[in-house]
Amino acid sequence: MPLLIDDTLIYISSSFPKLSNLSSFLDDISTYVSGRNQHHRWKMEFWAPFLIQSCSSPADIISTVEFNHSGELLATGDKGGRVVIFQQEQENKIQSHSRGEYNVYSTFQSHEPEFDYLKSLEIEEKINKIRWLPQKNAAQFLLSTNDKTIKLWKISERDKRPEGYNLKEEDGRYRDPTTVTTLRVPVFRPMDLMVEASPRRIFANAHTYHINSISINSDYETYLSADDLRINLWHLEITDRSFNIVDIKPANMEELTEVITAAEFHPNSCNTFVYSSSKGTIRLCDMRASALCDRHSKLFEEPEDPSNRSFFSEIISSISDVKFSHSGRYMMTRDYLSVKIWDLNMENRPVETYQVHEYLRSKLCSLYENDCIFDKFECCWNGSDSVVMTGSYNNFFRMFDRNTKRDITLEASRENNKPRTVLKPRKVCASGKRKKDEISVDSLDFNKKILHTAWHPKENIIAVATTNNLYIFQDKVN
Repeated sequence: MPLLIDDTLIYISSSFPKLSNLSSFLDDISTYVSGRNQHHRWKMEFWAPFLIQSCSSPADIISTVEFNHSGELLATGDKGGRVVIFQQEQENKIQSHSRGEYNVYSTFQSHEPEFDYLKSLEIEEKINKIRWLPQKNAAQFLLSTNDKTIKLWKISERDKRPEGYNLKEEDGRYRDPTTVTTLRVPVFRPMDLMVEASPRRIFANAHTYHINSISINSDYETYLSADDLRINLWHLEITDRSFNIVDIKPANMEELTEVITAAEFHPNSCNTFVYSSSKGTIRLCDMRASALCDRHSKLFEEPEDPSNRSFFSEIISSISDVKFSHSGRYMMTRDYLSVKIWDLNMENRPVETYQVHEYLRSKLCSLYENDCIFDKFECCWNGSDSVVMTGSYNNFFRMFDRNTKRDITLEASRENNKPRTVLKPRKVCASGKRKKDEISVDSLDFNKKILHTAWHPKENIIAVATTNNLYIFQDKVN
């Protein structure tokens, strides 16, 4: 028997405990719903309107979002080459209802537009990826990349300044040494906190094609960078050379049938990495086997369902993102219509498949005409690997619980920007008569899309980027 309680549809089976009266039945069901769906109840605790300008200029469009390893800092990159870092409010971290409050910590220009004179090509400043390094001292380090150049940035704090120079005035002007008659011992004086971002390394001139991925190795000394046809291995201390570990470029470019779409190191095994392709395959490589990993150790590929074969099959099967679980046992991939979970010990098919927006399958023709079919959606795990999240159109984002097999659709909207507003589940009506609170698939706005999402590594706090707005949500705490 289906029963709708608090926007949650519950199916009562014969195995559910028998209850003496309707009142206690409803009370027990409500308790059951709140207990099983606690992570599905999200409250907008803080809305960060990431508007560098009030107008929506193309340079303000957010192109990547990434939490650091502790979750205290959240970095975003945009098409204008800027990196904005948000910091979790320290005094609110212990308050359950205010854990999701982040304020701007630092803003700096990471990349500038360049021009390749040999190829007569403009290199745009857009930040493609940001990856944090684990913190080892008081400073933080992150890697940021555009299409061609990767930079290692140091973010440090300064709250003291030296005073009492012997050969300099306080304003920096040098003094005449002949006027110095006494020796002063410089001292440090407190000052307003200043956050400095300085480039420590610049890794350039190693990619012919556009960089789509960077991933830091678990040894924290090396990292990989991937473009359409090659993957390079770098040492964080060496900028003038890298090692090519994957090269799928054919001798004749007319024979090119697939490109690399994403790559990532295993979180625990420093010799293992995976890369995905536009054909929907994922290759796992072991760097111990060969210096050039053109021959993969494992190939993950799901046979195509003949009933779903169409002109768009190859396009929608292209993998836009690949992420290892924190445990390293599973791997998640995102194609245009679905999210798939793979067990590294089983190559022939995924262990879990979640449909993100299957209702768009009938709209593929129009999506092809407006180029939306080529959008690259990212995906992410929660801290315990029990829930996965990815974006969709109309500013919707989807969550899938791997344990209960439940899913939910939520919307990141300006209408929900009041503090502690509980997000209501949204539903899309694919065909037939539309029910109340449902949205017709024909009324979806394909210009509003969530491509970039991130999940706090330790808490139920998520960051969702919609064009030039950054939304931060936290789970509802009673």
